[in-house]
Amino acid sequence: MRLSHVASVTRRDLEGQVGYISYMAKILIVTGDGGESYEALYAVHRFQEAGWETAVAAPARRPLNLVMHDFQPGWDTYIERPGYGLQADLSFDQVNVDDYAAILLLGGRAPEYLRNNARLLDLVNAFDRAGKWIFAICHGIQILAAAGLAAGKRLTCYEHVRREAEQAGATWLTDQTVCDGRIITAQTWQSHPSFYREIFARLSGRADAARS
Repeated sequence: MRLSHVASVTRRDLEGQVGYISYMAKILIVTGDGGESYEALYAVHRFQEAGWETAVAAPARRPLNLVMHDFQPGWDTYIERPGYGLQADLSFDQVNVDDYAAILLLGGRAPEYLRNNARLLDLVNAFDRAGKWIFAICHGIQILAAAGLAAGKRLTCYEHVRREAEQAGATWLTDQTVCDGRIITAQTWQSHPSFYREIFARLSGRADAARS
């Protein structure tokens, strides 16, 4: 089989899948040093699998030091180990909101300091004003709350960030994934199946089908 034929079949197959959008199918993925590596790599690969163009944004355009959070007997909280690395494609200052259909705020430890980045908060609010999709998983809700977008929303996140979300005016739910308006949130990387099922159902307008 010729390579050109393989490429055409791949594109045709993608166009029939949930989540494939030919118009402006580009997503901004936000993370930084200390970000959860599994969440980051899964996000990049899952969107690319669905035919989307991905752009990883961080405070600076450089290789990022990501981490793995997991639980170990004898610890009251998660432990942190070095994870896979990932290249940031652009800095927050280089982002043009008009180039993207959605923004994804990843978790890990990175949101702890990213929520203090004024440029990032401006970007998140610009996505909201433009009526674009905003996704947040795990500690990513800290950025959403700092941007003032959690107030009055039904959402979810990592359980030990719940109080922060509620203090920001949100109603926290126990569901693995929650959609309220154009904001979709999830608890942890263990929520990936329901989180990305909901994301691509909403992006393709097939939300009802995703729940059946």
